[in-house]
Amino acid sequence: MNHDKCKSVASKLKVLAHPQRLYILGSLMDTEKTVSEIENLCGASQSVVSQHLTRMRLEKIVVSRKSGNYVYYRINDPDVVKLIIFLKSQFCHEQ
Repeated sequence: MNHDKCKSVASKLKVLAHPQRLYILGSLMDTEKTVSEIENLCGASQSVVSQHLTRMRLEKIVVSRKSGNYVYYRINDPDVVKLIIFLKSQFCHEQ
């Protein structure tokens, strides 16, 4: 891994290293969702969810599309999908 790749990975990991953002990504694993749907799942305010989504969109982790009055978000980075699957398998199993 070269220096630039390490910087890129570290930047993404920094964005992912927040419990609310991990939860949002987990909720986006199955299907795209609106901010309001994510807000209901996460129990966070619309402004907080929007801030997290904006941060992840800037890192190209998620993308959005507008349909009528709604903006739908989905995970854009296949490596992030793999990472979330791995994290769920390691840390989210029933005890």
